[in-house]
Amino acid sequence: MKYLIVGLGNIGSEYANTRHNIGFNIADQLVKELGGEFANLRLAYYSEVSWKGKKLHVIKPTTYMNLSGRAVNYWMQELRIPLENVLVIVDDLALPLGKLRLKLKGSSAGHNGLKSIEATCGGQDYPRLRFGIGDDFPKGRQADYVLGLFYKEELPELPALIDKSVALIQSFVTAGPAKTMTAFNQ
Repeated sequence: MKYLIVGLGNIGSEYANTRHNIGFNIADQLVKELGGEFANLRLAYYSEVSWKGKKLHVIKPTTYMNLSGRAVNYWMQELRIPLENVLVIVDDLALPLGKLRLKLKGSSAGHNGLKSIEATCGGQDYPRLRFGIGDDFPKGRQADYVLGLFYKEELPELPALIDKSVALIQSFVTAGPAKTMTAFNQ
């Protein structure tokens, strides 16, 4: 059984460690823990790792957030991975910082990366790990907030939250979505 794990984010040092790039950070930690490395391949940084007999193909799209669907669709086709075995890791303004939620389908909720995946990959029926980034921004400043760094007081929480996200991904591929949702959705 193989899976495509997609960490959403934007390439470039100006976006490193921003709220919008939490998908990249989680993908990096997953690959690091499983002894892999990323290579810059077609439309994405790509790594192939294993977890308990499951093959995980991990990508970080190099298409920028708004065109993430191009990379996801390419790697799904290239690797022949069905949509239900694609897990997208995405930042979510609607959840408080650190709240994790695995969903098997749903709308983009205005997230441009998810909109691109919906448009390119055939709908909303794909699993996603929603990582809460909170919504502590003044009216009209959403873009600055998601493209900004985490606040200094939030930084100590991040390593444990990223580790918990990695554990959720590992559970998803071994225990399945139902058991993972029971164990991790808060």
